[in-house]
Amino acid sequence: MKATPLFVNPQWWLLPGILLIPLLVVYASWGQFDPQLWTHLATTVLPDYLWNSVLLAAGSGLLALLLGGSLAWLLHFYQFPGRALFNVLLILPLALPAYIIAYSYTALLDFSGPVQLGLRQLTGLGYGEYWFPQVRSVGGAICLFALVLFPYVYLLTRASLAGQSPRWQEACQTLGVSRRRYIWSVVLPLTRPALFGGMALVMMEVFADYGTVQYFGIPTLTSGIFRTWFGMNDRSGAAQLASLLCTFALCLMLLELYSRRQLRFYHTGQAGHSVLPTRLPHVKGWLATGAVGLVLWFAFFWPALALLVWSLETPQAWLSLDYLQLLWNSMSLAAASTILLLVVAMVLVYGLRQRLAGWQKLLIRLSSLGYAVPGTVIAIGVMWPLSAIDNQLDQWMEQQFGIRTGLLLSGTVVALMLAYLIRFLAVAMQSLESGLSQIKPSMDQAAASLGCSRAQVWRRLHLPMLKSSLWTAALLVFVDVLKELPATLLLRPFNFDTLAVRTFELASDEQLAAAAVPALTIVLAGLLPVILLNRAALKR
Repeated sequence: MKATPLFVNPQWWLLPGILLIPLLVVYASWGQFDPQLWTHLATTVLPDYLWNSVLLAAGSGLLALLLGGSLAWLLHFYQFPGRALFNVLLILPLALPAYIIAYSYTALLDFSGPVQLGLRQLTGLGYGEYWFPQVRSVGGAICLFALVLFPYVYLLTRASLAGQSPRWQEACQTLGVSRRRYIWSVVLPLTRPALFGGMALVMMEVFADYGTVQYFGIPTLTSGIFRTWFGMNDRSGAAQLASLLCTFALCLMLLELYSRRQLRFYHTGQAGHSVLPTRLPHVKGWLATGAVGLVLWFAFFWPALALLVWSLETPQAWLSLDYLQLLWNSMSLAAASTILLLVVAMVLVYGLRQRLAGWQKLLIRLSSLGYAVPGTVIAIGVMWPLSAIDNQLDQWMEQQFGIRTGLLLSGTVVALMLAYLIRFLAVAMQSLESGLSQIKPSMDQAAASLGCSRAQVWRRLHLPMLKSSLWTAALLVFVDVLKELPATLLLRPFNFDTLAVRTFELASDEQLAAAAVPALTIVLAGLLPVILLNRAALKR
């Protein structure tokens, strides 16, 4: 007997259908295909857009795969000084948005930065007399993306390795299988879905990035969308470019889902002792400590320390009216968006718990695809229908009452919140669905048999049991909204800036020290959810 539905709504297609409209609008833009525009793009910039987008995503994914997989392997199988601490710290780079680490490293490694300045003073060489790697390049972007995103691979690989029973190794030893063959024939194939799932997540993040590639001057599909929209004033062309980017992202999402689907076949429920890591000899142990510490230094502590030093050079910036206004705009927008997301996610998650038709549940699942879609794509998909509604409403009001309403939706925070809702709905749904799955349907039936109404069941039974999941979802969504840059740049109202937008604007004007205060605020806001998530993962 299934649980009594908590929310009864016969039209479950309506809300998910609305959330899918922006993606449908982006693909529908091909109905306004302009051969001249695409001939111009194909003969000038489109090859660079495609090549750089694929190269950045593939290069960053491979480097993050090597880095995250190696670190997970090292910390799982070997014991060395600092291992327990590294298990906690290696997730910290996720608190740094990619565009912020790009600004930090540019200021540190550019010609006028402290590293090259110290090198010239030390060697006496002048400009052009020595070679130094260019941070503002495709190779530099790949390295920075890998440094900030490798924790995706590390977390998934660590979880996969922890779920493998040590009895498999014991069985192989009884059959005379060497340790090396066991690793290559058993451990590596079982870990492969986690490795490539993490790599797919990294590649999706790279496809979605705008701040880093724009600052480095690398032409990609994301930067091309902005140029086509604002430079050429062609929304249809921008939407069509967005559909290409969306296709790449959705393909990677399907790859990640397929890889994660394979994990359910792993045997993780056997009782028994856990894997005992091999203690490395004294010298090798400290070398391992140094290697992991070096990755952490470059991936988090060095750029974070640089931001802290620059922000302390201008202590008055923390209390300036401009900064306080930015802080209020960002925090209030993130808080309102978080509340909206939690409400919508709660409704949809409870919809999956009801006796709905298969196509209705599929539609609810599809409504959470936005997390795999770059913010630029969602912004374009949101802007078109809202602009059309605004124009129609303005014409009707003028004809009927002689009143011009202007931009009631597309020029306000409503557009921004709708974009955030579509972009981050999957984050909230995943956390709430995980918590709700632990509430057995029999508990609902027992409460109903005692005379509790559906609202009472939710308020007195479900809500207390979902507090942890709600708190986790709220933290994740809040920080994601705080860091989101492309959608905010495209949809924000006039004279409405956020911490992410101001950081991007100041860095684009080469005012990196001035950008340190808003950038550091974003990093500090992201630390708490990252630490809490890591603790939860280690407990599991």
